[in-house]
Amino acid sequence: MTFQPPGFEQRAIATPLGVMAYYTNLGTLPTPASPIPLIFLHSLGGGSSAYEWSRFYPAFAADHPIIAPDLVGWGQSTHPQRNYTPEDYFTQFAALLDAFPETPPVVFASSLTAGLLVRFAIQQSDRLRLLVLVCPSGYSDFGESYAQGLSAQLVRIPGLDQGIYSLGAANASAIRTFMERFLFAQPNRITEEMVAAYLASAEQPNAAYSALASLRGDLCFDLTRYLPQLTVPTVMLWGEKAWFSTLSRGKRLASLNPKAIQGFHEIPDAGVLPHLEVPARAIAPIQPYLNQIRAKD
Repeated sequence: MTFQPPGFEQRAIATPLGVMAYYTNLGTLPTPASPIPLIFLHSLGGGSSAYEWSRFYPAFAADHPIIAPDLVGWGQSTHPQRNYTPEDYFTQFAALLDAFPETPPVVFASSLTAGLLVRFAIQQSDRLRLLVLVCPSGYSDFGESYAQGLSAQLVRIPGLDQGIYSLGAANASAIRTFMERFLFAQPNRITEEMVAAYLASAEQPNAAYSALASLRGDLCFDLTRYLPQLTVPTVMLWGEKAWFSTLSRGKRLASLNPKAIQGFHEIPDAGVLPHLEVPARAIAPIQPYLNQIRAKD
């Protein structure tokens, strides 16, 4: 099962790391009014996939081509056995842009993926129209390093890492508990479908490799070193009750580059994934930016 909304089909592109599955309205729904594509990049926690955005992007399908990939190592995409690095994700971002070269896209991304996208955008700013970042982080921001914490240290112990993944990510009970404690502001918003979608991704063969790279802190960096260099117009959305990266930290990050960051929107009573938890509240502040882009095109 792909857990995608009606009217979207699965396709795939080749990347240097393997096959990337993605979900799109191209060829399945009426032709969108605008040619400007919207690309949706999921976060990098155990069980993550394009499903994370599946309650959000249908709102834009009438107006834009939608591209929602399972990044390589996640979901229905290839799961190579490798030690994932930030450069692996930059390679994937570039492959996505190469696959849809007609016009610079609007790219949505969350959490650590959003932080990595900032670094990519600094190097390839001319290929991007607008960034919409949900709770972006490098998980070593302002000198507070996740990689030095106890959980990251434990996952680095050979033999223990796979056990931690199996117990902490690759079963339904652990997924629900994690979502309740760390991802959602209100546990009663977690559905059986959400748990099943995360579990289906977490149980893919070799899925542990990409997840453990995140858990070990292999992808961590200090986002504050990069944000001031960003020139691509950017909007930030932040869940009021985000746990990993708090609202106050989000405001500090946004203040580092007020020229590029054109809007900062707090999503009330939401955690770190407001686009999955309360999609209508996350959609509303984005519409004016997309309306403006379409008007200029």
